[in-house]
Amino acid sequence: MNKRPDFIAELQYLTTEQGGRKTPAFSGYRPPVKFTFSEMQTSGQQKFLNNDIVYPGESIIAEISLITSDFLKGMLNVGFDFDFREGSRIIGTGKILEVLNMELLAK
Repeated sequence: MNKRPDFIAELQYLTTEQGGRKTPAFSGYRPPVKFTFSEMQTSGQQKFLNNDIVYPGESIIAEISLITSDFLKGMLNVGFDFDFREGSRIIGTGKILEVLNMELLAK
């Protein structure tokens, strides 16, 4: 995927005991992303900004590039929360720190 990032977010990976991954995630990981205001979800590539790897229970800042962002046009803002998943299982949460794709920014 060679797309510009849509937003920067702080990601909090759940611990294994909380239902998160058992193994670390690497920069470039693409789990489905889901916002609380919509039933739609899309893959969101996570490019970690200060490290190449994150372990269960850790947090990291990442650029997120959504595979399909059309349904989120005009709907995102700084501070919005989302979760990311493996299948139906939530493995972490995120909070938008900066919206980079102005088409997605709430008016």
